[in-house]
Amino acid sequence: MHITRRSLLVLATAVGLAGGSHLAYAADALNVGSYPNNPPFEYKTANGGFEGFEVDVVNEAAKRAGMTTNIADYGFQALFAATSSKRIDVAISSITITPERLKSQSFTQPYYDSDMGVATKESSSIKALADLKGTVVGVLSGSTGEKWVNDNKAAQGFADVKGYNSQQDMFLDLGAGRIDAVVSDIPGMQYLFVKTKGFAIKDRIKTGEQYGLMMTKDSPLLGKINDAITAMKKDGTLEKIHEKWFGGKAPAGSSTVTELPIPKA
Repeated sequence: MHITRRSLLVLATAVGLAGGSHLAYAADALNVGSYPNNPPFEYKTANGGFEGFEVDVVNEAAKRAGMTTNIADYGFQALFAATSSKRIDVAISSITITPERLKSQSFTQPYYDSDMGVATKESSSIKALADLKGTVVGVLSGSTGEKWVNDNKAAQGFADVKGYNSQQDMFLDLGAGRIDAVVSDIPGMQYLFVKTKGFAIKDRIKTGEQYGLMMTKDSPLLGKINDAITAMKKDGTLEKIHEKWFGGKAPAGSSTVTELPIPKA
């Protein structure tokens, strides 16, 4: 068989193109929006990178889908507009799956179960949810905490509800006495209080909340990313990520270890 130099060049070009196609697929970026003031789920490091439980989850899911991640900093409320307008493919920030959100967004299967809590200064006389009558309650704007507080304002007798764009500003006001209590997700507050002293969770509000990766409505990537999360549950990777960030195994039967369907509106 006679192979000319021209044949070799043609062959090399074909291999190069095929290889280039494979590399382009491997390098496809999953554009992720993150509200980074939300440890241990996501936060920014000193060098500007992102770390946290959900950062590990989305990075691993993307890797299994043959993609890389490009994570950008967003305010919590801005995440919803960013997925709706397709500026990002995925949003992470301990985002609860709700029927209202499913009307305009898609979610992967849940991977974390949570409740909300009532937090105050340790020295506060407030001991339980019932003690919030006549008080000013702080919430993170756009959160399920805000919705719950507004829905229950009349029944619980809250004097006022004040919304914040960041957890830091909310707890600065709590510490300064400008609000009396905060209603927010328990895991994030527990992690915050390890380093930020003087606050305590006084009561638990059972809500049955579950977190998932929020994606553009009917995203063509939803099935691929959801399949990756299923595989992570089956081979124990997701539980290992949970143990890394929360110091223990996920509860048996929780969404961290149990394969669940994609939520439907």
